Amino acid sequence: MKLSVIVPFHNVRPYAPDALRSLAANARPEYEFVLVDDCSTDGTHELLASWATGRPGVRLIRHERNLGISATRNSGMAAADGRYLTFLDGDDWYAPGHLDRLVAAIEEFGCDFVRTDHVRSTGHRREIHRAPEARRDEVLDPRDSILPADRSTMVDYPYSWAGIYHRRLLERGVLRFDEDLRTAEDRPWVWRLHRSAESYAVTGLRGVFYRRAVATSLTQIGDARQLDFVPAFDLLLAELATDPDAELLLPKAIRTYLAVIVHHRRNADRLQRGVARTMRTLCADALRRMPQHHLAEAVAALDPGRAAVVRRLRGSLTAMAAR
Repeated sequence: MKLSVIVPFHNVRPYAPDALRSLAANARPEYEFVLVDDCSTDGTHELLASWATGRPGVRLIRHERNLGISATRNSGMAAADGRYLTFLDGDDWYAPGHLDRLVAAIEEFGCDFVRTDHVRSTGHRREIHRAPEARRDEVLDPRDSILPADRSTMVDYPYSWAGIYHRRLLERGVLRFDEDLRTAEDRPWVWRLHRSAESYAVTGLRGVFYRRAVATSLTQIGDARQLDFVPAFDLLLAELATDPDAELLLPKAIRTYLAVIVHHRRNADRLQRGVARTMRTLCADALRRMPQHHLAEAVAALDPGRAAVVRRLRGSLTAMAAR
């Protein structure tokens, strides 16, 4: 099998037909589609079962309880037979011919993985989002695309579905997602990818469509799962601590961590009652755990608005300790 496409689904019945139609438009005898239903309760599984029946190259896996996006992708990868792997979320879709172009790219470059641009879809609006790497259509060292710390780089572009990956990365454990993370699972994942792989390329394909503002998406749900960005970045910092280039890479990771903390603090009104308060405590504790000399440098480099949010959090930690 040349390509395995892993597609997780959870309660996306209104949007799944678009994903399935796009898979059908990209089908080839050498491609397989691994559909993983994460215990949907809205009729998604019945739709998938009907669509998969009689279709060669399609296998359907169902979780008997909801395990989350990380476990769902991992289940799909465990069942995959392809030389190459890619992902599609169950509420997104491909342009016709996208998978052929994706496979052609990784075969041309002969590298560990290829990343692409993507199209964001919000209602009827379409917006192209470019992967933040100016060097296109050449084989690169993935580590060379992590820095600089003060600019958006490829580790700030964590979308697993905007790319294709050689099976050897799966066999080395590089592609596995941390199943304790219900959200932000892609943050430590993309850093691990760039620290562990040996070669990659970026190409300007724009055939994957990412649907924004889906009501059932975890990005739109304000419960405690939204707080997993804290353990996600804690995991990243712990893994970086053992990296031979730790002192070089930590400033970038901490600046990104602070940017995500500020983003969530500014959007705290979207969270359920009590979750925002818990988030404040978790973020303050996270600041305490960070290497303090790197933290001080990162805060000094922030714009005044973001720096003020971080300083207030640090102040709240001091106030709590004084009680």
